[in-house]
Amino acid sequence: MTYFLFLLSLSASMLGAACGVGGGILIKPVLDVTGFLNVSIVNYLSGCTVLSMTTITVLKNSMAKEKVIKLKVGISTCLAIGAMIGGILGNRLFSLFLENVFIKNYVTNIQALAIIFITIGTLIYFFGGNKISKINMEHSVWIVLIGIQLGLLSSFLGIGGGPMNLVVLTYFFSMKKREASINSLYIIFFSQLVNLLFLFLTDKLPIVKISYLIIMIGGGIVGGLIGSHISKKLNEPHMNFVFIILMVAIILINMAIFLGVDLNILYHGK
Repeated sequence: MTYFLFLLSLSASMLGAACGVGGGILIKPVLDVTGFLNVSIVNYLSGCTVLSMTTITVLKNSMAKEKVIKLKVGISTCLAIGAMIGGILGNRLFSLFLENVFIKNYVTNIQALAIIFITIGTLIYFFGGNKISKINMEHSVWIVLIGIQLGLLSSFLGIGGGPMNLVVLTYFFSMKKREASINSLYIIFFSQLVNLLFLFLTDKLPIVKISYLIIMIGGGIVGGLIGSHISKKLNEPHMNFVFIILMVAIILINMAIFLGVDLNILYHGK
């Protein structure tokens, strides 16, 4: 089982670091469709993996002597502040869903359906992005409000928010995709950090095997290092190709979850 979790966290983090989508967007549905962990543990493991990946990626970028892509610190920090606030709200919303006896059994399906719509919307946007007029938002209050919405959705869905971040950064701030990817990881880092701190301070951390946690954090770190290196080598057409394949895979996995496909044969109780 630990081998499966390591390969999942490693591959998702590599792709997440290379494309700027965080990795949680892949980890969350894959763990859901296997069916061997409950939704709270899945969200927690996904968040820890994404935090480890974004930490190493952002640190590596900040320490680089020659930065290929520079962070737009002002914009991304305002979005990150909003995402941190939204993350707390999203965690509370998630808890309320779990406390409702009727809704509790459908939380995974609700998350899967939302991720399907978000991912399809992201693909539609990027396919037609050249025909859509971009804007340059500068007012800090509006930027923070956008960040709150990003944080709320990503926290509730347990996905880190990468695809949504990329759409927001390219549309509202006219960033190129490669530039948006590193700024997206910067935002995800802060939102995931606050999400996990909130769970810790409110004593809502789920009980999970320490071996699962260690192996996924390790996969996130290694995947982040490899993915950030790959990102520098990929040109934009190649990055777009990887991004599209990843989005299609995410849609198919979440459709399987929504339709009730259960792949818990991967779990052997170990």
